[in-house]
Amino acid sequence: MGSVVLSLDAELGWGFHDLSNPPAKRVAAGRRGWSVMLELLEEYDVPATWAVVGHLMLESCDGIHAEHPAPEGWFERERTDWQNRENIRFGPDLVRDLLASDVDHEFASHSFSHVLFGQPETDRELAVAELERSLEIAADWNQSVDSFIYPRNSVGHRDVLAEQGIRAYRGKSPTGYGVRCLYDLAVRDRSLLVTPTVDEHGLVDIPASLFLFGFEGPARTVAESVWEDPMVALVRHGIDEAAASEGVFHIWLHPNNLTHERDDQRMRAILSYLDRRRAETDLTVETMADLACRTTGITAEADVRPTVSRR
Repeated sequence: MGSVVLSLDAELGWGFHDLSNPPAKRVAAGRRGWSVMLELLEEYDVPATWAVVGHLMLESCDGIHAEHPAPEGWFERERTDWQNRENIRFGPDLVRDLLASDVDHEFASHSFSHVLFGQPETDRELAVAELERSLEIAADWNQSVDSFIYPRNSVGHRDVLAEQGIRAYRGKSPTGYGVRCLYDLAVRDRSLLVTPTVDEHGLVDIPASLFLFGFEGPARTVAESVWEDPMVALVRHGIDEAAASEGVFHIWLHPNNLTHERDDQRMRAILSYLDRRRAETDLTVETMADLACRTTGITAEADVRPTVSRR
């Protein structure tokens, strides 16, 4: 029985606050994309893993976060350029919409403030603080956290995840993005399917198969004008691979990738095809937590977790 996993990095402005020149269209599209994705997933009854930046769940803050051991200037944009843009700094309304969905989505963590765990400047103290704070906020919302998605897929401090009771994380994709992915499939004959593994910390590494917005700009426009959306074609290939095997096809995106109606159309085409193949075959749709349980043979109810410290 093959399966498809869909994960989303839900971050609004936090995905870009450390960049010198944040992409304005994507920053502005975060709320729109979040709502569109929730609607589409409900329409096709597809559960997904939503990894939410913890700061979004706050109603307000001082913008200083004096007790947080972040590098100097880390929260500067929140206090300056984005001081009056609460709609991209906070999103409790969007999180409530997610938790109220009729679809059984997984609530996961994307850290507290989108710190890059794999970078040298992120020491253990900062990694612990980022994860503890996000788990503390989740607990305030009566949410447990099984899965973690690393900001910008920068994997690091896996021991911290294990110590805090996390079960799974999204690992590195075996194929490249965009044109590189097409090359890997056509020339190097690589599969889009991935195999979850249990690492030395007892965490389930669930590699990504395909980033759904890795083929953009002029190349996408040209491809669509003479053929079709190349990402939809790749996803159909991956879904068919999973339906014909025991493998896992793990696709991911950010809600802020949906900046235009044609992006909505891409996601509708993908979810519609997934829904059809799920009805025709034994293909299933799983969350990262579902897959972690299936990989380890340990259910959430049977798991005994370490005590998580709260600040």
